[in-house]
Amino acid sequence: MPRLLYSLLIYLLLPFAPLRLLWRGVRQPAYLQHWAERFGFFQVPVTRPVIWMHCVSVGETRGAAPLIKELQQRYPQYQVLITHATPTGREAGELLFGDSVLRCYLPYDTPGAVSRFLRHFQPKIGLLMETELWFNLIAACRRRQIPILLVNARLSAKSAHGYAKVGRLVAQGLHNLTAIAAQTEQDAKRLRELGATGEHTLNVEVMGNLKFDVMPPQQAASQGDELRAVLGRQRPVFLAASTRDGEEAMILEAVAAAAIPHLLTVIVPRHPQRFDEVANLLNRRGIHFLRRSRLEHPLPAKINVLLGDSMGEMFVYYAACDAAFIGGSLQPLGGQNLIEASAMSKPVLVGPHTFNFAAATELAIAAKAAWRVSDVADLARALKRLYGDPELRQAMSWKALEFSTSAGGATQRVADLVARHIQP
Repeated sequence: MPRLLYSLLIYLLLPFAPLRLLWRGVRQPAYLQHWAERFGFFQVPVTRPVIWMHCVSVGETRGAAPLIKELQQRYPQYQVLITHATPTGREAGELLFGDSVLRCYLPYDTPGAVSRFLRHFQPKIGLLMETELWFNLIAACRRRQIPILLVNARLSAKSAHGYAKVGRLVAQGLHNLTAIAAQTEQDAKRLRELGATGEHTLNVEVMGNLKFDVMPPQQAASQGDELRAVLGRQRPVFLAASTRDGEEAMILEAVAAAAIPHLLTVIVPRHPQRFDEVANLLNRRGIHFLRRSRLEHPLPAKINVLLGDSMGEMFVYYAACDAAFIGGSLQPLGGQNLIEASAMSKPVLVGPHTFNFAAATELAIAAKAAWRVSDVADLARALKRLYGDPELRQAMSWKALEFSTSAGGATQRVADLVARHIQP
């Protein structure tokens, strides 16, 4: 009964899906493409058995990269299919894997669309990244005896509280999963409390965070060095990475209060559809800035902000900066992944709201690789302290690299889990 009501709700909302795609397409034209896939109609050719992984957007796609490469090495007789929900996730998959994987959008979670998806690709196993619970999809895999795993699973206290409101539906969905690979014991505990119990209790295993195994691209350091040469080797550079709506104004306020001589602030919004919005904010405030796409060599001294309006360069930005703030954490949005910045050996600052990456953030803070700031004034004080003490920055850099390499191994553990369940 819970899943029937869930399906009815989706069918009621489905007529509005094209309007939502059109609305999002105004700011991000890529949403106007591949509509048929979202309703379960595919033209992607399938020539070999399929290992399927669902990665919603950019973060999940990058985080899954080590596992996807490991599965490609272990199972060369299979094709890897990556499904996405956003154009940016799809673009990230194309940048990372090119034509070595199949890619498409995961259809809306109606029984008919799900059935068409599974009939077309006939996956031998499915992997859902992090907290992606699509109840008709999971049930359809169970009926077809397709193993379906929830990997790199994380569940914040806030999300667990929300899921608990539809407890029977969530319990049914978790019960239908074949296995769960949780990031931490806290994540595993919350999942069990929501219903991953009974015959599947032993299949909720703690395997760590795949994102600790993400390696910077080989060219990231050299490209970052080239970018730093353009920005100015003697000029202090502060990166505000993956910023969300409302945070750019707060960061500009903190930078102004810190009053660090000649500081260049690099702002990279999380979502590309916000590039123009942030540019308008900078114009309104009379701040001299350049877009990354129009960067001059050398950078004019009057430029105070570089707007990162490029895709796939986050590791390059990290390599080029002296310290990084991780966005989504000044506003109550849960924060973004700080592991990439640490892997590039950069001191990290985060705001008070990091529930999306709670365990990794607390580990980084405990390792003295990251500092937490409480508000704009605290961020200004942290910037002033960091940029006034090169030895402190260097010490945090070493701690960051040490932290990023300390918790690896999740890729091998999850790949071994796949080996236990994949259909021959």
